[in-house]
Amino acid sequence: MCEDVKACGLDVEWQYVDQAAEVFSLLSDPTRIRIILALRGGELTVGELAERVGKSPTAVSQHLAKLRWGKVVRARQDGARVFYGLIDEHARELVAQAVFQAEHVVDDVPRHHRGQIGPVVSPGASG
Repeated sequence: MCEDVKACGLDVEWQYVDQAAEVFSLLSDPTRIRIILALRGGELTVGELAERVGKSPTAVSQHLAKLRWGKVVRARQDGARVFYGLIDEHARELVAQAVFQAEHVVDDVPRHHRGQIGPVVSPGASG
């Protein structure tokens, strides 16, 4: 993955900025975020996803249709069953980074920083 923005050619004139905004819009629904988080471990059926995200299979199917339209998930039929999975790692990484940012809003010392080597000092703490 390209970490250096200049090396990737990303800037304000970049041709995919509008589409990137559409991706964020697509991922702005809590149920869709839960679906992506559930699919990190591999393929699942609508019923399995519905159980994991706490929504009806009908609601999950509607969200999956949007995620398929946005090329975030794919469907694979195996006999009478359909399995859904993430197309690639990008949506998973976007959602993970959004969750990490949310942890910064909620917690003084986010969970993802607690496992770091060395002491973690809360903001405002005196040493």
